[in-house]
Amino acid sequence: MVLKIKHFVIFTTFAILSSCGEQQQNLQQIDGKQIRITDSITATESIETFVKPYRERINHVLDSTLSYAPYPISKTDGALNTTAGNLMADIVLSEANPIFKSRTGHEIDLVLLNHGGIRSLISKGNVSSRTAYEVMPFENSIVIAELKGSSILKMASYLRDSGRAHPISGMQLTLDAKNEIQSITIQGKPLDENKIYYVATSNYLVNGGDSMVFFKKAIAITNTDYLIRNAMIDYFKKTDTLKPVVDNRFIKLK
Repeated sequence: MVLKIKHFVIFTTFAILSSCGEQQQNLQQIDGKQIRITDSITATESIETFVKPYRERINHVLDSTLSYAPYPISKTDGALNTTAGNLMADIVLSEANPIFKSRTGHEIDLVLLNHGGIRSLISKGNVSSRTAYEVMPFENSIVIAELKGSSILKMASYLRDSGRAHPISGMQLTLDAKNEIQSITIQGKPLDENKIYYVATSNYLVNGGDSMVFFKKAIAITNTDYLIRNAMIDYFKKTDTLKPVVDNRFIKLK
């Protein structure tokens, strides 16, 4: 029976190819109409029955409690750094560093993400996988760029001039009252413009997103194939209570 089916398929394919060779067909016109999707469209019971167990399983996975937030975690609760931004950057550092170290033998020195990439606050209460999808709906993965200290200096200038609280971790940036850069430390040590630093960021930013052109000077790029959202979920699973704060990682002196 299988052999007969194979012969039948080959014969049919040959017939179609022969037919196409003998008769040329040209597309003359495409017609279409707009169908508005509203609550007036009734569900098809057979499709609903088929989809129901999959929908219930997905909702169960997305809504199962992983952690707890004792207060709202927002990207608007600080001028130069925020609870949401600090949490995101710290998560990338803690979750991606073991992967990067196992592959290269090096440690991640600092993290830079973008303020606009945080799409939702984390409300007070239970935190789930759905929370991670709401905060980070994009398929952005974590990459590590090797940058000279001179490029880190340009990064610091970008952070000073951007007017937005872009998430950072592993780096401490201080501005004086005149908005000049007073100090930059990486992992507690002063910036060395001749040293190579390993900077974790997103694949979007490393390609110049948000005008972060200093990443174009990267000596090398390592893609971890690890989504930022998945790093968040992994962190939530092992952290009972989320308590990020606005701190001194980026400050301006008065």
